[in-house]
Amino acid sequence: MIDLATFANPARFSRIAGRVFPWAVGATAVLMAAGLYFALFASPPDYQQGESVRIMYVHVPAAWMALSSYTLLAVASAVALVWRHLLADVVARAMAPIGACFTFLCLVTGSLWGKPMWGTFWVWDARLTSVLVLFFLYLGYLALQNAFDDPARGLRASAILALVGFVNVPIIKFSVDWWNTLHQPASIKLGGPAIDASMLVPLILMTLAFEAYFVTVLLLRMRTELVRGKLRSARLRAAEADEYLPNIGKPA
Repeated sequence: MIDLATFANPARFSRIAGRVFPWAVGATAVLMAAGLYFALFASPPDYQQGESVRIMYVHVPAAWMALSSYTLLAVASAVALVWRHLLADVVARAMAPIGACFTFLCLVTGSLWGKPMWGTFWVWDARLTSVLVLFFLYLGYLALQNAFDDPARGLRASAILALVGFVNVPIIKFSVDWWNTLHQPASIKLGGPAIDASMLVPLILMTLAFEAYFVTVLLLRMRTELVRGKLRSARLRAAEADEYLPNIGKPA
């Protein structure tokens, strides 16, 4: 059985992350190369959408990663608020910019895909609008972190925003079922995928590549945050030591 406390210790986590990081980089490179090959060369064009369907192999994984990243952000924020664990704060701080980038990529590729299909780059339908709100939630989280002189207050405020904003995740997920939108219903369900294997394979490979990339960047950012935290603590200790040192040799 895995002892979660093993990973919760920052020093121990840094050692584990250092061993996992090269494997994550390798998995990202291999899966991305395979996914791009199948998406660009092995997958056929769609009979209706033509070559523009290949945008799906970036847009859909980016959308999935945007939602899953925010879900993990909300979980880490809840752990940080309830148990005040240092590593949970580090996870949340490291994850937010990655999720924001995935969401931005989802919006851009969706607009590029929508122009030839819908005749416009943007429409204010339920899913597009809720994904835009998700992007603003990410940006709000990042802004709140640096909005206070006391970093602890910034972390609490951003964590509360992450938890409140989580209500938007199921709205995005079920918007095509609840409202009449331009987006089609989900093609991949528990009962089985509704798309051909020639398109499913590159979609899965690109999704795995995005997940491996997410792990790679998250580990890198978390290790950087931990080092940055040590430097801040060292500077604070040095400043306190200078403040309380006796004024030896100075005139009264």
